[in-house]
This record gives sequence, structure tokens and C-alpha cells, in this order.
Amino acid sequence: MGISNQTVQDKTSFKSELFQVLRLNVQTYTILLALIGIWAIFFFTTKGTYLAPQNISNLFRQMSVTAFLAAGMVLVIVTGNIDLSVGKLAGFVSVVAAYLQANFWYKYLPDQPLLSAVLTVIASLLVGSLFGAIQGYIISFLRVPSFIVTLGGQWLLTGLILLVTAGKTIPANQPWFSDIAQGYVPVTWGWIFCIVAIAFLFWNMFRSRQNKRKHGFELQNIYIDLLAVVFAAVVILVYVYNVNSYKGIQNPVLLLAITAMIMIYVSNNTRFGRYSYAIGGNRDAARLSGISISGMVFKIFVLMGFLSGVGGVVLASYVGYGTTAAGAGYELDAIAACILGGTSTLGGIGTIQGAMIGALIIASLSTGLQMMNVAPAWQYVLKAIVLVLAVLADVYFKKNR
Repeated sequence: MGISNQTVQDKTSFKSELFQVLRLNVQTYTILLALIGIWAIFFFTTKGTYLAPQNISNLFRQMSVTAFLAAGMVLVIVTGNIDLSVGKLAGFVSVVAAYLQANFWYKYLPDQPLLSAVLTVIASLLVGSLFGAIQGYIISFLRVPSFIVTLGGQWLLTGLILLVTAGKTIPANQPWFSDIAQGYVPVTWGWIFCIVAIAFLFWNMFRSRQNKRKHGFELQNIYIDLLAVVFAAVVILVYVYNVNSYKGIQNPVLLLAITAMIMIYVSNNTRFGRYSYAIGGNRDAARLSGISISGMVFKIFVLMGFLSGVGGVVLASYVGYGTTAAGAGYELDAIAACILGGTSTLGGIGTIQGAMIGALIIASLSTGLQMMNVAPAWQYVLKAIVLVLAVLADVYFKKNR
């Protein structure tokens, strides 16, 4: 009888905790339902073509640049800052990469395309990181508002793009370099990476629980954590099965998955990540507790510059050219992806996972509307409505939490 009563109590406790988790994370689950709803609508309106393996493959490839930028933008917004230059920084890096490939490395190393591509990537990442460091220094140590600094950075980069390209298109379709965003992972390796990703999810969940227990935090029911991880694992399995029936996992998506896993770990399990949320949650309390706010903000903008460099390399490889319009509008898509994914405009709240979902929603809307031949003007209108609704939801849920 005692065992039966204990079982009933456990079930009641599980249901109670599950309901509480759903209530506290209702915004996240609403976004997931919105994504499923968008896919369902486009599936029926395109008579199934929308969810065909080839289109899913292209969809995830198209979201990769925005997602790279959004991964860094989460921490920028979480600390109460903004970066309006990331789109043009990615565009400038793409132009630099194309220029190096076409006019420097590939010219002097014509018989070593792999080395040429590697050197181009390294130089491009350094350019992105350096620009992020310059902006971060001005924002964090010279105390100039991030809005002003990054807006000026956007204008500066627009001019630099025009100077480097001289108004012309620069080819970036050399061997090896073009494979960065246009290539595919062999099917066997795709399944191996799938298993590794799922193993990481379980490991990260158990490690997070261990850290919370170590520091005396209250743990929620383990079955709730397992339920969330199993759901994510099923999504990964379905995705890998789908794209493997076409050509395999796209190289930029694999690179994005690795980046996302690293950023998730950093944001949840390191001092760097926790300090970022502490600064956004209560800047004065963070300062009084000994956190170097200036140093943290500087590092976050360097990281943002690095991820913009990654996005720029992928952009140049995917498009195959460095153009005068490179990177236009990506900063707005990255910010929108973060907000759609639950990152609060008031700071202190946001997740990398949510930003990835937000980037996928934006790409899903764009792809679906294009497949339905919706006029570009109405595409912007619909995106604007979705973004405003997301901000209203953010304010509502934070007020009623």
C-alpha cells in the first residue's frame, strides 16, 4: 500500500512539475508550434513539395548564415547591447575571402587549392575578430553606446565593401573553398555525427544537473529533462534521415551544429556564459559581485566578430562571389531570429537553441513564400507582422512570469 501511495505521489509530482515547466517556457513551446504550423501550411499549399528532402536540404543551408550571426547575437542582446554591423561585417568578410581567393592565395598557390582555402579562412576569421575587438573596445572601455558604435560600423563596412570590390563582382568558386558551403557530408559520416550530437545532448543534460546539484540548486524531475532531450534527439534523427535520402548533411549545417553545441555549452556551463546572463539580469548586482562588465562585453563582441567571420566565409562559399550587396539585411534577420527564439529585448533572457529555431522560422517563411510566388513586398509585410507579434509575446510573457 505504501509503494502504491508513493507511486501516486511521484506521478502527481511529475505532472505538477511538467505543468510548471510548460507554463514557465510557454513562449518557447509556442514558437515550436508556430514552426510546425508554418511547415504544415506550406506543405499543403505546395502539395508536399515544401517538405521534400531536396527542399529541406536547401532550407537548412539557407538559414546557416543567419544562424551563425544569431548564435553570437544572443549573448550581445542578453547583456543589454545590440550589434547592427554583423550583416555588413559578414558581407565584408565574404568580399575579403573572395578577394584573397581570386587575387592572392589562389594566384600564388595555384597547385595547392586546399592550402589556399585554409589560409583564406584563417585570414577571414581574423578580420572578423579584429573588427569585433575594435567595436568591443569602444563600447566596453570608452563607454560609447553599442547602438551608435555598431551603426557607425555598418556604414564603415558598407564603404569598405565598395572599396575592396571597386564596384565589381569577385569570384569565390575555387576548389575546396566552394565545398565549405556547397559540399555534403557522406551518408555514413552523417549518421556518425548524428549519434555524436544526440550523445552530446544527453551528456550536456546530465552535466547540467550535476552542476546544479553541486551548487545546491533545486533540480526538476529528471523525466522532464529526459523528455526534452528525447524530443530533440528525434528531431535530429528525422532531419538526418531526410537529408541523407537526398545527398547528405550539408557542410555548413554540420559546421553550424558544431558551433551551436559549443555555444550551448559555453552559455550554460561556463563562467563566461553565466556572467553574461548575470550582467543582463542585473548589471549593478553583477558589478558588485566582482564581475568585470567591461571585460565581459569586450569578449562578447570579439566572439560576435568571430562568428560574423564564420558567417562571411560560408556566405562567400555559398554564393560563389563577393558582391557590393554582400551581407545586406542579415543583421536584421539575426536580431529577429533571436527575438523569435525568446531572447528578451530587455536583456538577461535568451537561449542559443531558441535563436536557432528563430533562424529556421525566418528561413522557412522566406522559402515558403518564394515557392508560392508571393511578391517580395508582401514577404516583408508578413515578416514584419511575425516579428512584432514575437516582441509583444516577449513583453507579455515576461510581465506575467
